[in-house]
Amino acid sequence: MTSVTLTAAGPPLIAGVDEAGRGPLAGPVFAAAVILDPDLVIPGIGDSKKISPLRREALEVVIKAQCLAWSVAYATAAEIDAINILQASLLAMRRAVEGLACRPELVLVDGNRPPVCACPVQTIVGGDASVPVIGAASILAKVARDRLMCQLDQTYPGYGFALHKGYPTQLHRAALRQLGPCPEHRRTFGPVRELL
Repeated sequence: MTSVTLTAAGPPLIAGVDEAGRGPLAGPVFAAAVILDPDLVIPGIGDSKKISPLRREALEVVIKAQCLAWSVAYATAAEIDAINILQASLLAMRRAVEGLACRPELVLVDGNRPPVCACPVQTIVGGDASVPVIGAASILAKVARDRLMCQLDQTYPGYGFALHKGYPTQLHRAALRQLGPCPEHRRTFGPVRELL
């Protein structure tokens, strides 16, 4: 447990960090880092997977407008294949923290594996549902990734990326068998590797 001492300058800058897209067969893994204003409460923040897409998009606008700093980053499908999905997720998280306009004094990360950061990091299992600053990061990461997958649906028609966002649904697996992998598919993931 990392302790942070309050100073005369005010409360410490705490960044919440979460990722989106570890399980899909295609597309990057995204991460977001957010520093919320401690004087403001944003109702409705929580685990992005339990919030409807429309609500997530509405919350994204509010979070970006009211937070002190935010950053979204990703690791590509090629990077995932090169270093594995866990390391790529941690890389995306580190990139998100490094992209913040101000340096946090503490980073709270959803899960049990911390990224390498220049400041103290604390992991919290289930943090996206229980810690608002992590929940905010969860929402930004999920919305950004879903938005990109909808764009990739236009670039690579036929796979249904706009519908399943790259997850291994029956529709996606059927398209994979019919069309073969596209450049955004993760070639080290079993269902894709089997078709190569």
